[in-house]
Amino acid sequence: MNTNRRNFLKTTAAATAGTFLVSPVLAAQASNSRYKISLAEWSFHKALFANEMTNLDFPKITRELGIDGVEYVNQFFKDKAKDEKYLSELKKITKEEGVTNVLIMCDGEGMVGHPEKAERLKTADNHKKWVDAAAFLGCHSIRVNAGSRGEYEEQQKLAADGLRMICEYGDKAKINVIVENHGGLSSNGEWLSGVMKMVDHKRVGTLPDFGNFIINRETGEEYDRYKGVELLMPYAKGVSAKTNVFDANGDEANMDYYRLMKIVDDAGYKGFVGIEFEGTEISEREGVLATKVLLEKVFKTL
Repeated sequence: MNTNRRNFLKTTAAATAGTFLVSPVLAAQASNSRYKISLAEWSFHKALFANEMTNLDFPKITRELGIDGVEYVNQFFKDKAKDEKYLSELKKITKEEGVTNVLIMCDGEGMVGHPEKAERLKTADNHKKWVDAAAFLGCHSIRVNAGSRGEYEEQQKLAADGLRMICEYGDKAKINVIVENHGGLSSNGEWLSGVMKMVDHKRVGTLPDFGNFIINRETGEEYDRYKGVELLMPYAKGVSAKTNVFDANGDEANMDYYRLMKIVDDAGYKGFVGIEFEGTEISEREGVLATKVLLEKVFKTL
């Protein structure tokens, strides 16, 4: 990363942070866009894994940054899904901070499209506690992974079967079950949109991630991100604005955010757009702020 770009980002992030810390509510109200911005907890995964912050700190930091919604990651409160006292405290904090609980991203709960029926049932059962936690917190969705094994069409059928099981439970609490393009065939827009058609349930949906279209990291196989987002948007109940590297203008260096958000806008989407910063060249806080500045700049063009 060149010195000019690094200095630009640090200056921009610092200035933005100063504005939000002085008046986060006014800063949040400053945008006239119909889109609200949420923050994926994974953006602070380094700080969380290092115990520099906790899941209970996350809503407070989100508000400090002038962001309206929170997207939790279950692994940062993995043992608390059924802990009503803990969830009540978390809900109290979000209410005090004035942020919306948007969704819970669920990992490590089994393979949704496992070839064995008993394992699919077990995976669906494992997700029930997160459906309940999401309902308690007032979220609209849980995010799951559509992993499977086998041939292309077989994996579609298996994933659809597992997703339908979770959706049927989610329907009781009015919690959506949304799938992110998250590696493997799930990062193939045609495959995942096909799964959505097979599930054919009002609770199922997608969480298109601008940056997660790598099908095979070993071979470098990728799916066209613009085509992928376009195919997934008809089923979208959330949008993940992934960023890694910024250029000297503050734009994402490896993807056209104007084109991506135009696809989102053309689809008639009206929900939260979630920041998920995964870069390494600037700090997590700077990356989140730089992404927020970028999104607000792009929103003005829509």
